[in-house]
Amino acid sequence: MQTVITRFPPSPTGTLHIGGARTALFNWLFARHHRGKFILRIEDTDVARSTEESVKAILDAMEWLGLEWDEGPYFQTDRFEVYRTYLQTLLD
Repeated sequence: MQTVITRFPPSPTGTLHIGGARTALFNWLFARHHRGKFILRIEDTDVARSTEESVKAILDAMEWLGLEWDEGPYFQTDRFEVYRTYLQTLLD
């Protein structure tokens, strides 16, 4: 049996809105129900609008909601080299 893995990728361009909170909750509940993992990935590729204050607000909101993540938070901008490596593998 494979492990269920869900993720929530908010964009740090503002505070966590109700739709994002709902999505995070559903993914967290699904992972917990199936004894899986819930991964938090910060979608910070919109460099012009992403802010550290928004990241902090999102993390604080997730903690306030009791949505503990099992991995992360991973920041997309920190993972560009990983993606380039796999892209090159696909191209070769």
